Amino acid sequence: GAKALALSLIADTSILTLDLSDNWLQGEGAAAIAEMLKENSYVSAVDLSDNKLGVEGAKAFSTMLLENTTIASLQLSGNEFDDHAAKYLAAAITANSKVEILDLSYNMFGDKAGEILGMAIAENTGLKELKISWNHFHSQGAAALAKGLGANVFLKVLDVSYNGFGNSGAAALGEALKANNVLEELNVSNNRISVEGALHIAAGLKENRTLKRLNMTRNPMQSEGCCGVLKALQANSGTGIEILDLPDIPVNKELAELCDAVKILFPNLLLRRGGNMKLQRKSQSKVELQTQPKVVGNSQNAVA
Repeated sequence: GAKALALSLIADTSILTLDLSDNWLQGEGAAAIAEMLKENSYVSAVDLSDNKLGVEGAKAFSTMLLENTTIASLQLSGNEFDDHAAKYLAAAITANSKVEILDLSYNMFGDKAGEILGMAIAENTGLKELKISWNHFHSQGAAALAKGLGANVFLKVLDVSYNGFGNSGAAALGEALKANNVLEELNVSNNRISVEGALHIAAGLKENRTLKRLNMTRNPMQSEGCCGVLKALQANSGTGIEILDLPDIPVNKELAELCDAVKILFPNLLLRRGGNMKLQRKSQSKVELQTQPKVVGNSQNAVA
């Protein structure tokens, strides 16, 4: 099926967006689509989320991205990419300067992948938005990723939520925020960042002037960590922060007073506790329906 579709699209000039998500293409199907995209110079947005592409798929798409010059948006979430797949993707990230939006969330990248991808991010000259949430980056890999961010001068949006950055990863992010003058949105929610890590990020915020949105929800930062972040904003008259999401914790007197003081100092700042982010994995019902050639019996039962 994927091969037949690929053949029909090679010379097609009318399709600009290709959505093949939730189709279990796997490595072989990915290879066929990748070969087509080497020839097609019209498709600019590709969604191959939830296709179990694995290492073979990563290899095929990385090779394609070394040749393709028209794809600007690439969604590759939920494809079982691991540390081995990361080395192929890193080669493409390093060399390709056309892709501006890349989604690698819901994969199986670990610390080794963090090191490999971190170096690639440092050298990339095209990415503006990178989503790499719901992976397995912990201290070492997280620090390497953050170091890559510090060296990147193009990335505007970074989502590393639902990993395990911890305090060492947060420390590296703090240093990156001191050096980076391009990033506008950073999501570090649910990363096991405690008081110590929050204070490291605060140190970066004290010097940063470009970050507009920061999400730190669902981290065990406690009041002390939240206060540290707010004090950093107080000390930085040139901060660009417009939206700040802090964990939903009990507010003590110091935190309440700091919130009031910061709001007076920056009247346009939207300060939220707990945020309103959707915490659930995207619905699996679409996958379940499309992976079964025929639904037998009550369709509601099939989806439940």
